Amino acid sequence: MSSMIVAFPKKEIATNIRNILVRNGNEVLGICTTGAQVLHYADTLDDGIIVCGYRLPDMLYTDIRSCLPETFEVLLIASPGKWSDGIQDGVVWLSMPIKVYDLVSTVEMLSQVIHKKRKKRREAAKNRNPEQKAIIERAKLILMDRNGLTEDAAHRYLQKNSMDSGTSMLEMAQMVLISAGVKGGRK
Repeated sequence: MSSMIVAFPKKEIATNIRNILVRNGNEVLGICTTGAQVLHYADTLDDGIIVCGYRLPDMLYTDIRSCLPETFEVLLIASPGKWSDGIQDGVVWLSMPIKVYDLVSTVEMLSQVIHKKRKKRREAAKNRNPEQKAIIERAKLILMDRNGLTEDAAHRYLQKNSMDSGTSMLEMAQMVLISAGVKGGRK
């Protein structure tokens, strides 16, 4: 199951949606009433689902979507008039009022999408050739040496920044090598 964040300007609405999701076997990390809170929670995750309303006090759903890595899915719950002009890429919508079945089945579908993306990332990591693995290892060593990170923390740094920027882990490792002035930073 994917971790979820529920965000609506009214805490009661967010709480009700969270309760529906939890009763149906979903993990909800937290409820938020601002976009800043959503981004704070999301920063602790590699991927997940954001269930939100059209407008929070500090951001529209489009602002939240544009600040999140592509590994997150956004489920917009709003009246049809709010999204009649078109919906942003990377956003799935449900119209108000929502039905429990529609909410639960849409969240299940989004969880499957995230699961497939995770599997694809793992497969890409398994299929790296020795030269590509060496580039990633050199980048981790540089991060460990210059930033005092453990190997796990250096790996996490490369992984998180690659997801946030929409690049592969190999490309992120190459960027680290280039910024450090190390040869072999290019493909």
